[in-house]
Amino acid sequence: MKGGARCIDAAQLAVLRERYPRAFARTPRERAVFAAILVGLAAFVMFGLYQFDASPVRIWNGLERFGKIAGALFPPTPGDAFWDLVKAMLETIGMAFLGTLIATCIAFPLGFFGARNVVKLPLFRFPIRRSFDFLRGVDALVWALVYVRAVGLGPLAGVLAIATTDIGILSKLFAEAIENVDRKQADGVQATGANAVQRLRFGILPQVLPIMISNALYMFESNTRSATILGIVGAGGIGFHLSDRIRAHRWDEVGFIIIMIIVVVALIDFISHMLRTRVIKSGTNRALLLETYHEQQRAGVR
Repeated sequence: MKGGARCIDAAQLAVLRERYPRAFARTPRERAVFAAILVGLAAFVMFGLYQFDASPVRIWNGLERFGKIAGALFPPTPGDAFWDLVKAMLETIGMAFLGTLIATCIAFPLGFFGARNVVKLPLFRFPIRRSFDFLRGVDALVWALVYVRAVGLGPLAGVLAIATTDIGILSKLFAEAIENVDRKQADGVQATGANAVQRLRFGILPQVLPIMISNALYMFESNTRSATILGIVGAGGIGFHLSDRIRAHRWDEVGFIIIMIIVVVALIDFISHMLRTRVIKSGTNRALLLETYHEQQRAGVR
């Protein structure tokens, strides 16, 4: 014995190696399969680079031009449109907030309809879950192009694009959170004589509400970045000004807009992280209190 661990001699090691060969080394067949996968992956990468004309000369020339553009970004300056850029940044934040809020309100009931422990009939649940896949399978940029043609240029198209994509994403996340709840709390509420609605309200919702709020806050943080890109295709906000400056080669103003976006996104990320931490912590404490209460109720029923 050495340090509380049992020493294995060479004979015992040989027996273990013979009994469990895969614990010590791959079999020849496994090594051949692994080598074939590596060769196939390398061949696929080389083929892709060849098809995309990723030659060293082209990459070098691109890096040289990128260096010139990066140098032209400094010193960043807003030009004579500082307040216009501030207004556009606030417009972008408003697009992200409204899109996330609309999506959260719609995804909240859809998440329950898509959860297998709430809606047990597959014939009804299947089309709902597939609709989630359809909505989140199309990028917000594509939805923005559609809505720009439908409702015209401006932030409304961006709000609708963000909301459409987020409905699919949040509904799926909410449904999965509902499916993974602790059944003990829901059964405890039902044991007190509660109906189906009360079982959802007091047995399931307190467990998943912190997760739902946390997911919605994270989506708001992510949508702030997405709303910037949506402005480039005509959905308004700071993205429109960024695209306009790039086309005009006003790189110093482009640098200022990029710094503005980074600062705002970092600030929203910090605030969102604080709120998510507090929500999750309060949700954990609430779940413990509810579990204690339901245990006492079950004891009283018995």
